Amino acid sequence: MERAYQHLLVDLSDRVAIIRLNRPEVLNALNLALVDELVDTLERLDRDDAVRCIVLTGNERAFAAGADIMEMAEAGVVEMKRRNQFRVWDRIRWITKPIIAAVNGYALGGGCELAMACDLIIAGENARFGQPEVNLGVMPGAGGTQRLTRLVGKARALEILLTGDPITAEEAYRIGLVNRVVPTEACLDEALRLARRIAEKPPMAVRLIKEAVYKALDTTLQDGMEYERNCFYLLFATEDKAEGMRAFLEKRRPSFKGR
Repeated sequence: MERAYQHLLVDLSDRVAIIRLNRPEVLNALNLALVDELVDTLERLDRDDAVRCIVLTGNERAFAAGADIMEMAEAGVVEMKRRNQFRVWDRIRWITKPIIAAVNGYALGGGCELAMACDLIIAGENARFGQPEVNLGVMPGAGGTQRLTRLVGKARALEILLTGDPITAEEAYRIGLVNRVVPTEACLDEALRLARRIAEKPPMAVRLIKEAVYKALDTTLQDGMEYERNCFYLLFATEDKAEGMRAFLEKRRPSFKGR
């Protein structure tokens, strides 16, 4: 984990990588350099066998308050099309290891989109989620209209998107945007507790479960069931399957090696 980062702080503990967004002076606003560095880091951690789960967080004031408007305020359509800044976001979808967002404070605009790009969200009581792009004369471009609709349904998504109003952590939990709400000071610890539980599981089974769930969003039930069954059969070729079933029969705790 020893390397220089410009906009991130990265640590590894108990097979869990912790990535902290680190632009506190602008509430972790997502500029191009930060997003590039974040995605590169996620891909590197995805290739690291010492890492089994990833936690992404900010600080108590903000997960990420949105995109860095300074980079877009004077840009025209040709410049934005040439920049194609959202292409890098698409790479997050292909990270095979689970990513848990630990969200305190503001998760607005691109910050909300980044949290939704993660697999699970733990929210502190002070978290605020929203897509306020409409207030700037634009709309989400990194998945806000698509992921939010899939998570909370058409009616709630449209209300959030068209008003630009933020919602509380409790409301986000009620509508299915986040997994759970905990005291602000316990948010990261709760995310790490969950990450360590997942890190104890067999890595290939975890990977294929994640793949199958996302497949369900993109295909028919019949095709999704076929995909699930093929993943199920594939796991019978792993040493971890043999260890898991042997440990169950011997009434002991399994030790999964990722093989």
